[in-house]
Amino acid sequence: MAAATGFASHSVLRRTLQEFVAPRSVSISYKFSHFRTLLSVPLSTSPSSSAAGICQLAQATKGDVDGLLRVGDKNVNEAVKHIVELGRRASSRREVLHTDFLTPPVLKESMLVLEKLADIKTVAQGGYPQAERCRLSVGPAQTLTTDPDIVSAFSITGNFGFQPCSHGDFLGAILGTGIAREKLGDILLQGEKGAQVLIVPELIDFITSTLDKVGNVPVTCKRIPLLVLEYEPPRTKTFKTVEASVRVDAIASAGFKISRTKLADLISDGDVRVNWTTVTKSNTTIKAGDIISVSGKGRLKIGEINPTKKGKFAVELIRYL
Repeated sequence: MAAATGFASHSVLRRTLQEFVAPRSVSISYKFSHFRTLLSVPLSTSPSSSAAGICQLAQATKGDVDGLLRVGDKNVNEAVKHIVELGRRASSRREVLHTDFLTPPVLKESMLVLEKLADIKTVAQGGYPQAERCRLSVGPAQTLTTDPDIVSAFSITGNFGFQPCSHGDFLGAILGTGIAREKLGDILLQGEKGAQVLIVPELIDFITSTLDKVGNVPVTCKRIPLLVLEYEPPRTKTFKTVEASVRVDAIASAGFKISRTKLADLISDGDVRVNWTTVTKSNTTIKAGDIISVSGKGRLKIGEINPTKKGKFAVELIRYL
């Protein structure tokens, strides 16, 4: 009798797990407004929203994240695991939870995994349509019915006509106040006028009352509505280089016009990133679509890569000005 009961329980559990982890159709809709990027992914809902069903969902997906992650970068994978756990908490508590600002690789992979694992809806917002860094909201579809108010903006103005400041100058000044990078979204440079910055709402009062200088330029900060953000597509310069390999030191050296020796030093100092992740080896392989950024130098996007007849590589480089 006990054996029969155990067998029946095992069969019920197996059918329950199959119900929750079986592939389901997912509808993805894109909705953009003037001031906000919105990527809404409504996911299939389970037949029951009971506590038992939620617990079964958590058990069914436990340990499956590693198998669904497609990115080899350990930092990205760890970040995605934390966000998936956030999604599970949102599902079990039946509430909406939010991440800090995420890099594009983390955001993309998180949404791909969440759409397979959780009975929730996800919304990504960066403050304006072309935003790179976005916050992710996760929660039950019945609860996440409107766009959460989780992104604010402020302007930084000063006399930058005679002392121009770079993206790194503005970022460094803000981080110098003690604010962590993940609390900041994109920084939109405004030339002589200064910059506009996206930030989590809870820090807007602090930053506008604390930040008083960028570089050597005295500045004034004030909160601004998302509607008045001034965004222009970044200026770029496209050119080609022929290299013996597609190592990061070779490609970045050509793209930023600096020596391989200098670039090796920058890599050792942790100042070189590929797809927003710090690289530690000069022989890291680069592929089409990658973004290379060097502290104080800017960013570089890799276009087409084609082998030459002499066994080298013709690489298209897109330098952000």
